[in-house]
Amino acid sequence: MSKPMIAAEADTAFDDLARRLATRAAALATAQAETQALAGRDDEGRWRRPDLVWPLFAKG
Repeated sequence: MSKPMIAAEADTAFDDLARRLATRAAALATAQAETQALAGRDDEGRWRRPDLVWPLFAKG
């Protein structure tokens, strides 16, 4: 009787992990795309933008 409960908890934990990883991957992809766009325009300001240099450590 306890096995279905353990499986349900494992599924929930995996879903939470997958959701957090997907959120982090989206943040990295967004920062990378913006960095490449700025690099294409030779905009050196991209190195002074913390949201592009450290996309996973957003303030707030």
